[in-house]
Amino acid sequence: MNPSFLSRADLVRELLAPPVLDFLDTAPHVGDTEAGYHGVAANDSALTHKLDVARELLLRDLQAQMCTGPVMHSPQALRDWLRLHCANLEHEVFLVLYLTAQHQLIEAVEMFRGTLTQTSVYPRELVKGAIARNASAVVIAHNHPSGHAEPSRADEFLTQTLKTALSLVDVRVLDHLIVAGDTVLSFAERGLI
Repeated sequence: MNPSFLSRADLVRELLAPPVLDFLDTAPHVGDTEAGYHGVAANDSALTHKLDVARELLLRDLQAQMCTGPVMHSPQALRDWLRLHCANLEHEVFLVLYLTAQHQLIEAVEMFRGTLTQTSVYPRELVKGAIARNASAVVIAHNHPSGHAEPSRADEFLTQTLKTALSLVDVRVLDHLIVAGDTVLSFAERGLI
């Protein structure tokens, strides 16, 4: 079951529920046949489910923090949310955080999904999204599954292209963030915006 479809109460219930299998009862022993190892796999599945539920709760709490005040006033919440959102992705994603005039989060959208090394981004879609949400500003982000956070020339060119396109409809690009593992690189901090 996908945790993103559960209510907060259901997520907490899932997280706090006792495990279905007890690892001590299902741990493999010397001399066990191959069938004896199936309990371990089931336990791994139960643990993975609990971790997915915990991750979903954290994502929602961090997103709620970004909705209560200016996103850039709590950059750590934004960075933590991005790290969690992009954790373990083996493909690039391009995210847009649409913001109000007070820079509060309206909506975070995964706009484009790519391959291991690239994502096609269409400025027109960001402009349409900003107008549809009546956004005043955006923060854009994408991940580098390679684990290398340094921006490419294409990343820098894309940032300028998006900045120009969005400025035509009075929407500011506040930052472009690159997520690579535990590292989140900010174009604004580097003076690239």
